Amino acid sequence: MKKLLTLLVVVFSSYVSGYSQDTFSICAVDLSTGEVGGAGASCISGGIILSDVHPGIGVIHTQAYWNSTNQNNAKTRMNQGWSPQQIIDWLVANDAQGNPGIRQYGIVSLDSGGLYSAYTGSNCTNWKGHTTGYIYAIQGNILLGQKVLDSMKARFLNTPGNLAFKLMAALQGGKMPGADTRCASYGKSTISAFIRVAKPNDPQSGPYWCDLNVNNTPNSKDPIDSLQVKFNQWLLTSAGNNNSIIPEKFILHQNFPNPFNPFTTIKISVPESITNKVTLKIFDVMGKEVATLIDSKLNPGEYEFYWNAGTFASGVYYYRLEANNFAETKKMLLIK
Repeated sequence: MKKLLTLLVVVFSSYVSGYSQDTFSICAVDLSTGEVGGAGASCISGGIILSDVHPGIGVIHTQAYWNSTNQNNAKTRMNQGWSPQQIIDWLVANDAQGNPGIRQYGIVSLDSGGLYSAYTGSNCTNWKGHTTGYIYAIQGNILLGQKVLDSMKARFLNTPGNLAFKLMAALQGGKMPGADTRCASYGKSTISAFIRVAKPNDPQSGPYWCDLNVNNTPNSKDPIDSLQVKFNQWLLTSAGNNNSIIPEKFILHQNFPNPFNPFTTIKISVPESITNKVTLKIFDVMGKEVATLIDSKLNPGEYEFYWNAGTFASGVYYYRLEANNFAETKKMLLIK
């Protein structure tokens, strides 16, 4: 596996020697759980290698004319206990090719109650920029504009759940046609996408708790949607479920946010005694089924499902949970 990853890095580094990448990404930490992770997308394939997670420590994203020496230098200094700002200052002053103006970095750590920093070189391809805040850094280049980063930030801050769920929501925030302007002619955001989250005790070199990648997609599919499918499937595994407390009864929780536009999440509680599959479906005001979020047997635990209503009209929708002899319906409001 290590040999394969090394080969991928070499091939990808050669491929992007004349290209700016990765286009947009977010790195973040969770101070309560000690989880660290990142997510990103690009109009070229293979962007996951820019995400360098350090379990129990922090995350480094190196992008825009990615350089393996710069990334390894950043990794060494994070392992030595340097702060995100110290690492970036050193990288800018000691760029491997003497050209820091074409680079872009985002770094966060768990130290001192959460530290973060980002850097966008003046010669990165427009639109370029970054935004940082408590426990996160979001950065991008070759973008449609500031609105890509703003949308990612809003989704990250306003989505409930664990770090993986918030990172996936942030990536969905960046999903707009031409988010990476190189993909504008395809009518999609990007070509590849990834999410990677490590728990404090994960091995330094992996495998990590959550590590999903869509390396390439045809013109008819957006990779963030394809990654969302993988993520939803991962949520149903023993790792993704991540529950330590088994609910005593079925509960269909109110969606959040509500009203919403166009993203919302629906949480359900599944008890021990399950004999049939669980279904969670969405209906319009006429009673027509418009989406199925789950139709499968589930292990006991708490689950959160994500619905993107971007293609649906404003109005009232109903979501219904059925399992065993339990059935409940709740109402939600989509406002565009």
